[in-house]
Amino acid sequence: VIGFRLVGVLKEGTTATDLVLTVTQMLRAKGVVGKFVEFCGPGLDHLTLADRATIANMAPEYGATCGFFPVDQETITYLKFSGRSQHRVKLVEAYARAQGLWRDQTTPTPIFTDELELDISTVSPTIAGPKRPQDKILLHQAKTTFQSLISEAPLNKKAEQLEAIVETDSQKHVVSDGAIVIAAITSCTNTSNPSVMLAAGLLARNAVRLGLQVKPWVKTSLAPGSKVVTDYLKVAGV
Repeated sequence: VIGFRLVGVLKEGTTATDLVLTVTQMLRAKGVVGKFVEFCGPGLDHLTLADRATIANMAPEYGATCGFFPVDQETITYLKFSGRSQHRVKLVEAYARAQGLWRDQTTPTPIFTDELELDISTVSPTIAGPKRPQDKILLHQAKTTFQSLISEAPLNKKAEQLEAIVETDSQKHVVSDGAIVIAAITSCTNTSNPSVMLAAGLLARNAVRLGLQVKPWVKTSLAPGSKVVTDYLKVAGV
């Protein structure tokens, strides 16, 4: 079991997605295939259950058998929020405490096979790719990094041969190498995290207000894992 100690608080403007991409990069570098990863430390006090679920659900991406968090007050808060009965909530807490699964400020750090530590206040807005989730790219470096990756890609055709003609509404458009043609938000843990989805909605709304438009050759889609996401985005006006 690998212990991943989290300390600090996420900076304004960073999300659980940025955190999990940083965690994924660190765990891939460490090598955790066939291992369990338990997240611990005071940083957990500042992560919602949705944030924790985002990190735990990325276990296949960082290569572990599983990633998990201890049961604590945030778990109980979520059970109440999601409509569990008072009896069920009390039962879960009592069971976790009786089995030594409960975490609070007095809980000693477990003994792990190995440990890593991350100050989450150092995490910056991040994107992943273009091929693997552990290929972390800082957002402010995205333009230069993308251009570099495009120019370094091995090609057996000349630049002018990497263009395509796309017809939309009786108009022809030239789409060149590196053009974005698909913009999709699909079903995953990220789309079940309200803070991340609302941030995406606010970004899109502000982009539209500034006059930005989707290019006619770009296929867009929004397919979150729950209809609730679509509902609260509509209610919020984003």
